[in-house]
Amino acid sequence: MNKKLKDKDIDKKIVRSVNKNIRSSTRKLKPILKSIVGKKVNIVIRDLSFSDKRISKDVKKTISSAVSNAENNFQYDIDNLIVKEAYCGKQIVMKRFRPRAKGKASPIIKPYSNLTIILSEKMKEEKHGTKG
Repeated sequence: MNKKLKDKDIDKKIVRSVNKNIRSSTRKLKPILKSIVGKKVNIVIRDLSFSDKRISKDVKKTISSAVSNAENNFQYDIDNLIVKEAYCGKQIVMKRFRPRAKGKASPIIKPYSNLTIILSEKMKEEKHGTKG
């Protein structure tokens, strides 16, 4: 009984935002998502705004959506939010064909991805001892 109550308390502290149909492959998204997990939200948004990757704009948009969800729906403080999880999955694949020599055709595959960002509120840790 006590364990169920603890699980419910943990679920209250997370905020989720999902962006479907990002025009990029999961292979290109994963390195960006690995670099943002565990960081504070304001640092992540700053890093993504200076990133030279095209997809970073979509990731930034999804994070800012999750931040506004946390602020409006759960009344969380923006300064305490961290990126708890960030993952992507496959979506549809557009298939196109390019004409080649001798009447042949070669396929062009245009993959789409789903992006999920989970934020949580960082709890203030009590400091013990003389060292900060």
